[in-house]
Amino acid sequence: MIDLIRAAQPQDFDAIETIENSADQLFVDRFGSIPWEAAPVGASRVSEPGFVLIAAEESGALVGFVHVLDEDGFAHLEQLSVLPERGRRGYGRALVEAAKSEARHRGYKRMTLRTYADVPWNAPFYARAGFTEEEPATKFHERLVEVEHRLSLDRYGRRVQMGVTL
Repeated sequence: MIDLIRAAQPQDFDAIETIENSADQLFVDRFGSIPWEAAPVGASRVSEPGFVLIAAEESGALVGFVHVLDEDGFAHLEQLSVLPERGRRGYGRALVEAAKSEARHRGYKRMTLRTYADVPWNAPFYARAGFTEEEPATKFHERLVEVEHRLSLDRYGRRVQMGVTL
């Protein structure tokens, strides 16, 4: 089980990218052969305004991460990834709860995210963590909708915004 959730460090950057690429394979498996972009390098995630937390097992092996952006006064959960072979063991939920706690500690009142409505490890998972569907409320959220539309992400299913009060 999870031994540690902590802020990402430079030695974690390669693992962050590897974890995301592995987790993204679940979308390829679900949606078929699709042109899925490779994950950004871990250093680029950590350099953005906000924070990245990682989950490590007792052995020290990194198994997941959560990336939260600071945008428009909201904490925006940009990415949650867990190694597929470690799925359904509570790592994702622990990372979401740690992200909510860290955002609350930083003074945020809300956390938002965008995801697929009908993918079991997307909106239904976040709903169990207290998130509810909402309309895009800021220019940042509207830009995300535009990017999703430009990338045709909705061809794989309905996209939704969700939020939770911290």
